[in-house]
Amino acid sequence: MTDASNKLPVNMSRRMALRGAFVFVLMAACLGPLLAAMPKPLKHEKRHEIYQLEEAWRNAVLTGNATAMDGLLADDYVAITSHGTLQTREQVLANLRARRTHITSLEVSDRKVRFYGSTAVVTSLAAVLGTNAEGDVNGSFRYTRVYVRDAHGEWKIVSFEASRIREQGERK
Repeated sequence: MTDASNKLPVNMSRRMALRGAFVFVLMAACLGPLLAAMPKPLKHEKRHEIYQLEEAWRNAVLTGNATAMDGLLADDYVAITSHGTLQTREQVLANLRARRTHITSLEVSDRKVRFYGSTAVVTSLAAVLGTNAEGDVNGSFRYTRVYVRDAHGEWKIVSFEASRIREQGERK
């Protein structure tokens, strides 16, 4: 008697199937522990890098550290403030150096990081107390910060936008 699909005897076809199943089970038993011991996924490592950069940004803002901020921002960085004005990298650094921006408290929550190839998009909620060249920056803000991995493999901030969260009944 033969298996009509490949003209092999039925017993031989079954033996080959059992041998294949046995090899699969044996490979799974041997490779399973090796796979479990592999490092955490790359995505987790990238997310951790971005969290560290977000904390470095937060510390630079709180301490007015223009040198630290300089290392975080891309050359073509642009920000859209909560007042709707544009700020270049040079303007942000000049404001920090001149202490025109003075943040006394910056509490970040509800942070989400998403990756798109060599781009990371961070959204967060920030409770801020302080002042800048445009006036008070007290309140709650939603912000988006965009990081891109540069030619040297470093993450740089290329864009930032903040929106004030208005309290119910608050006027513009």
